[in-house]
Amino acid sequence: MDKREFLARLQKGLSGLPRDDVEQRLAFYGEMIDDRTEEGLSEQEAVSRLGDIDEIVSQAVADIPLSRLVKDKLRSKRTLRAWEIVLLALGSPIWLSLLVAALAVVFTLYVLLWAAVVCLWCVFGSLVCCAAGGAAAGVVFACGGNVPAGLAVIGAGAACAGLSIFMFFVCLAATRGVSMLTKKIVISVKNRFIKKEGA
Repeated sequence: MDKREFLARLQKGLSGLPRDDVEQRLAFYGEMIDDRTEEGLSEQEAVSRLGDIDEIVSQAVADIPLSRLVKDKLRSKRTLRAWEIVLLALGSPIWLSLLVAALAVVFTLYVLLWAAVVCLWCVFGSLVCCAAGGAAAGVVFACGGNVPAGLAVIGAGAACAGLSIFMFFVCLAATRGVSMLTKKIVISVKNRFIKKEGA
């Protein structure tokens, strides 16, 4: 694929994004191809080293803030007629309260996901503290003459240390999972705005 075909396919993939972003990306990749051809590569080699167009498009979507896409989408292409404004104003007690309720539910679910992750990290921290406290208390008991109780507390501390290692990996996986889910949800919302814009 040569430069012209690559840029045409890239422009088609970015077609729902704001015009400024599309032009900026096209100029960036056009310059990158030109730089590589000046270094001695053919256009086909320079284009092939840029990577897959779908990956470039998805990265571009991920890089653009959601607020910018919403602002671009809400920028009206035509002026509203008087009867449309009246209907929007009269229906606002219903649609506005439903919109606020839906946003509150989504926000609450998002906060609950992260609250669960924070709780898991708190459990990990308490297990680490129990392990350290158990080792210290076991030594105090053993030095005080109560060796069986000291060994029991040291054993409980060792069990907490083992559980904390397991819990660390659980917490790490939960944090990564919720982060990836958040990223996918944001990209999905962005794609919905882009599809509606392109339609």
